[in-house]
Amino acid sequence: MGGIIGMQFLSVPPGQHRLPGLPYAYNALEPVISAHVLNLHYNQHHKSYVEGLNKAELALVDARQRQDFSLVKHWERELAFHGSGHILHSLYWTSMAPSGMGQGTPGPHTLTHMVNYFGSFHSFKEQFTSAANQVEASGWALLVWQPAWCRLEILTIEKHQNLYQAGGIPILVIDSWEHAYYLDYQNRRGDYVNNWWHIVNWYGVERRLEHAMQLLFPMALIP
Repeated sequence: MGGIIGMQFLSVPPGQHRLPGLPYAYNALEPVISAHVLNLHYNQHHKSYVEGLNKAELALVDARQRQDFSLVKHWERELAFHGSGHILHSLYWTSMAPSGMGQGTPGPHTLTHMVNYFGSFHSFKEQFTSAANQVEASGWALLVWQPAWCRLEILTIEKHQNLYQAGGIPILVIDSWEHAYYLDYQNRRGDYVNNWWHIVNWYGVERRLEHAMQLLFPMALIP
């Protein structure tokens, strides 16, 4: 995960998901995110979503083998929640880089599409910051590439999957759940979001966008 052009992705067998390796040390994002919070977030919260995803997938394998789908609603819900949690957290780690290592400003493709749709980088940043601050309860703010209409969009997700727009490919995400910031910032989510901009990995965002722009949404294909 990281949006690198030409990267080969292997199919993951049911129940075999693993925590991805962090691309930096636990203390690399200080003072924005402490080593203590990063360690807890990665090794406890993210790990729990990986475990929940594996459990749901194996339960559905068992249901197919037994041809018993009486609990399919429950396990599909678990699949969505934990699967999205695993994906979003994997993107979150690579959306950040130690201060000064993420290029500091958006890459050319990212900036062009930001200006084309949001009017300016400043307007994009204001909307994204407000979305991250205002998403209700536990949630996320995302910058996605929407291949259905070939442009960027900002979305918020409650929990890990509610309110999502089908087809959108996340290229930049911020975790607004309290476990991402509370031990460092208490109830000051706004301070966390404002400081987070100093560690955005714009290089990774640019690479993910380049990769996403190569994809076509099925509704746009000629029958």
